[in-house]
Amino acid sequence: MSAADASILLVDDHSVVREGYRSVLQKQPGLRVIAEAADGAEAYRLYKSEAPDLVIMDLSMPGIGGIEAIRRIRQWDKGARILIFTMHQNAGFAVQAIRAGARGYVTKTSPPETLVRAVMDVLAGKIAISPDIDHELALSRLGGESSAADVLTAREFEVLRLLLAEKTTDEIAETLHVSPKTVANLHSLIKDKLGVGSDIELVRLALRQGLLTEPDLGEA
Repeated sequence: MSAADASILLVDDHSVVREGYRSVLQKQPGLRVIAEAADGAEAYRLYKSEAPDLVIMDLSMPGIGGIEAIRRIRQWDKGARILIFTMHQNAGFAVQAIRAGARGYVTKTSPPETLVRAVMDVLAGKIAISPDIDHELALSRLGGESSAADVLTAREFEVLRLLLAEKTTDEIAETLHVSPKTVANLHSLIKDKLGVGSDIELVRLALRQGLLTEPDLGEA
């Protein structure tokens, strides 16, 4: 479809951020922001009720993150158009987002015109990646260590994200609507796939691969 009359759902846990890119988008002819959500669960509910033409979504949010939200929305509607707009300048997150079903990935450090161009491309059925992430993707292919983005499924990556955010097994189970036993099994599988024997090694690997920043993963 074109942007002649496109409806948009904005998803970000910071209202100031939503206000900023709502202002940018609504200056473009034909783009209408019809709903806003502050977390992945709300995004999923609003997608089902509002049926927007495009979802623009952050990755790090309270509760279920962007990767899990993409997975749920795409299960509901395989044709959903989702564009990730995030602070994460890491190839691993981009790979996981695209694998889960996102059609674009733009970093918040990109100029406004990059976001607008990505919106138009995704609405036109194209894949849109901001130039800085394109560069990171190229560099990541040169690394020797097993990348979490390459070996984990979208669900496993979301469990890893929550583990790195210091959530307990019970908290993760409640967030993802699965049993604590399932979470424990996934926790073990994640360590096996990444070749680490402990949670300390898991954190070190996440730091090396840029999946966890020193201040806090949840800040972006």
